[in-house]
Amino acid sequence: MKIIVCIDNGNGMAFNHRRQSQDRKLRERILQITNGSKLLMNNYSHKLFGDNPQIQVNDKFLENSNKDDFCFVEDVDITPYEDRIDQIIIYKWTRSYPSDLKFNISLDKCWKQVSKDEFQGTSHEKITEEIYKRI
Repeated sequence: MKIIVCIDNGNGMAFNHRRQSQDRKLRERILQITNGSKLLMNNYSHKLFGDNPQIQVNDKFLENSNKDDFCFVEDVDITPYEDRIDQIIIYKWTRSYPSDLKFNISLDKCWKQVSKDEFQGTSHEKITEEIYKRI
């Protein structure tokens, strides 16, 4: 599966079950890079995206995902699924927020960064997109 996460400077993904960002341009970017593929997410994230034919909503989306599916993860610990992940797409910004859920996958050993890009969001001046593939 391919995981998409949004993190801050401290690898924070969520605080008190609240998302890090609601950036409209970030959502547009995610829909653009996943176009033509399934984008799986839970009900919490679906509220952010709204209806779109490529989005499939299921609160057990990580358990039910296939190899080629994209999974947008905001408020779920992904470390139990690490062995099933082939690609990680990280969106981050240079801000620090309090967090109680962190992105805890070490990218040092099994992962290779294949691209890095920056773009301006609507709520963040600079958003960095990093794509990693399993080695």
